Amino acid sequence: MTDLSSAATDLSSAATDTVIPLRRQNVLAVASGKGGVGKTFFSITLAHSLAHLGRRTLLFDGDLGLANVDIQLGLMPDRDLGQVIEGGVTLADCAQRYGEGGFDIIAGRSGSGNLANLPPQRLSQLRTELGEVARTYDWVVVDLGAGVDRTVRTFASPAGTTLVVTTDEPTSITDAYAFLKLAWQANPNADLRVVVNMAQTRNEGQKTYDTLLAACRKFLRKEPPLAGIVRRDLKVREAIKSQMPLLLRSPNSDAAADVAAIAQKIAGGH
Repeated sequence: MTDLSSAATDLSSAATDTVIPLRRQNVLAVASGKGGVGKTFFSITLAHSLAHLGRRTLLFDGDLGLANVDIQLGLMPDRDLGQVIEGGVTLADCAQRYGEGGFDIIAGRSGSGNLANLPPQRLSQLRTELGEVARTYDWVVVDLGAGVDRTVRTFASPAGTTLVVTTDEPTSITDAYAFLKLAWQANPNADLRVVVNMAQTRNEGQKTYDTLLAACRKFLRKEPPLAGIVRRDLKVREAIKSQMPLLLRSPNSDAAADVAAIAQKIAGGH
């Protein structure tokens, strides 16, 4: 394993500006240090699972410029964040019902450089609006972009809990560690929890978590709890290809059961 502390230090320049958060306990941010770990799939399935529990749920696509929640669900949204930025609608107006899943969505706009490079003041305004919108829901799931840039940190800041998704790949573990380190630097009391995705077995997923936990203990003197393990499941790829949520296409699959268990644990704890 590489020196995780050094890896996080290399990214520290990305977190020099301080964000003062307005936190809401019903906001769940889903983050990752790198792309390709199944973060958006997890965000969609988590929102769907919370809706199945009877909770009024909003899924917010916070991956500005590379948004793909609507793509994974096969949607053509009438309104998206691009129109909010342009001033045509409010963030609350942008929320649309995804009837098949029983939850609401605020879609991003894929490939928009204007969204990805918003000035800090406008990002802060969006963060504040998101906090206000969260008042009207039981849960808000924020699918963050990969990495630790300013946009990711801004939309993570209102979250009561941040779920950091990793896989067993060394680069994924290293980048998850980097995210955890920088998030705790910004807020030592942040509620950060780990989700191990695409685990071959629950035992293998536990080993991945233990590796990350050992690094956090050694270098950060912190112990992020394990939110859950999601097993590798071919049904996930099939659902993404068919642009359907996993809980609709394969509700009895292993991955669906694993995410549902995480949702139950989260909802039961509040």
